[in-house]
This record gives sequence, C-alpha cells and structure tokens, in this order.
Amino acid sequence: MAPKNQPLSGNDLARFSGPNTFMRLPFANELQKLDVAVLGVPMDIGTSWRSGTRFGPKQVRSESAMIRPYNLQTGAAPFDSLQVADIGDLAINTFSLSDSLRIIAESYGAILNYDAVPLAIGGDHSITLPILRAIAKRHGPVALIHVDAHADVNDEMFGERETHGTVFRRAYEEELIQPSKVYQVGLRGTGYTAEDFTEAQGWGFQQFPAHELWGRDLSQLGAEIRRDIGNLPTYVTYDIDSLDPAYAPGTGTPEIGGLTTPQAMQLIRAFKGLNIVGCDLVEVSPPYDTSGNTALTGANILYELLCILPGVTFR
Repeated sequence: MAPKNQPLSGNDLARFSGPNTFMRLPFANELQKLDVAVLGVPMDIGTSWRSGTRFGPKQVRSESAMIRPYNLQTGAAPFDSLQVADIGDLAINTFSLSDSLRIIAESYGAILNYDAVPLAIGGDHSITLPILRAIAKRHGPVALIHVDAHADVNDEMFGERETHGTVFRRAYEEELIQPSKVYQVGLRGTGYTAEDFTEAQGWGFQQFPAHELWGRDLSQLGAEIRRDIGNLPTYVTYDIDSLDPAYAPGTGTPEIGGLTTPQAMQLIRAFKGLNIVGCDLVEVSPPYDTSGNTALTGANILYELLCILPGVTFR
C-alpha cells in the first residue's frame, strides 16, 4: 500500500512556517489517487450583511496548522487510511455572483469525476447551492445535515433568487435534496415573517431550534439523525454562525443564543457511520475576529468532519 499524505509535523517545521494548506498537507493538482480533496471557495458576494468571508479559506488554513493528525478523544486516525490533499482555491469571479455559482458547479462536476470526497472551506453560504447541484448529478437527491442559525429558505433577497439566504429553498425546488431527510440544527434569532422557519417544515424539513438544545448533550440527537438517514448519500453543511458569537464572533450574520463548541463536536462525532459524500464549512469572516479563534474553531470543525468520513480507521 502506498504511503498516505501526512500533515507536516510541528516538530519538523515550526507551525508558523511552511505551506498555507489545510493542516499543512501536501498540495495536489491531480485527484486520481485522492480519497479527500480539501478546497477553498473564497467568496462573499452572496452575503447580505457583513462581508469578509472571502478571507475565510486562507485564515482557516492558517489556523489549521495547530491541529495534529490523531483525534485523541475519538481515536480517529484519518491520515492512516485516507489519502488527503489540499487542491487549492476555486477561481471564482469576484465581480459576479451568478458566474461564480456556475464556476463552482462546473468545478465540482470535474472533481466528482474522481472518487475524492470534497471538503470545502467557504466563503458565504451561497456556495452550497452549486455544490449540491453537482452532488445531485452524481448521487441523486441527497440527505442534508444543515447546522446553522438560519434556515436559508427565503424566496429572494433584493430581488435575487440565488444568495446565501435562499440556498435551501432553491435546493428543495430543484430536487437536489430529499425533503424528509433534511435536518436543520441550531436555528434561532428573529425573522421577517412568523413563517420564516415553519414553511420549510411543511416541505418535510426536520428542524431543531437552538433554544431546545441549550444545555443538552447533542450526541443523542446526532445518533437519531444518523439512524434516520441510514445509508443514504449525505451532504453536511456547517455554518459557523450556528455557534454562539461568544465562540465564533467572526461571521457575517451573528445570532446570540447559539450552540457551544462542545455541542458541535458531540453532534459531528455522532454522525460517524453515515455515507457522507461531501461537506462544507462556511461563513467564517476573519475581519470580525482578529484573534483568529473563529477560524481556529472552523478548522477544528473541518477536522472533526474529516474524522467521520467513510473509510477512516480508529485506533
């Protein structure tokens, strides 16, 4: 068996130096032998409040230098069994949202010609719609785990139908997802109408508002979602604003009363065993957190998602 890529150790080269790839993994131009392809989508032209997520991929990668290969809590050893590499950023059109969404869909179409599971670093949440368009062409309508403060089911925003707040209405309308297998976790805040969340329940979406999760261990919820999905192809999209701003202030649309970082880890770890065909981490906006802690949290969430992908060994 060919040796697997390993993150560059902090004992071999100081963590403040070396490549700015995710976890300082090797950069790859070719996808033929990869099990997981980490990529950045540096875009914020789909956002409606605070911009800055175009800097998310670079900052998340920078903070990921702190993460080591072995998950000492779960025993996951992703780099022992999976060939993982960073394939860089997609070349979006920074002046055109519609063209950028086209570029993302076409780029994912090319990536999905190979067997690598794409792990995306956003970028605002509008990136998930073209990703789902490409995923559905390969796998059919998928189960969706959507962790977020917002349901993102608006019909339009400022007359636009493709934005970071309309993603999952479009995905529902285009039959990219299985409505009865959509799980929205962490929803909260205020709305434009009283039906901002409940309309999607009528489509079949299962919603778990943040206030019902306060103080709870989310391992059981994660296990219930896993059992309900079974072996269906599943996409996981994690918006960093699902976390309370006390944990993740560096985001475009913060809402108080959110999840904690331990809850995020409990939830993700309970998804082990799902047939995950892709993931993303979105809405990290570094200009609103100069400490880097939001990006560090985002990097660790990506690592936790990596640790539950199919084929990961446990020590």
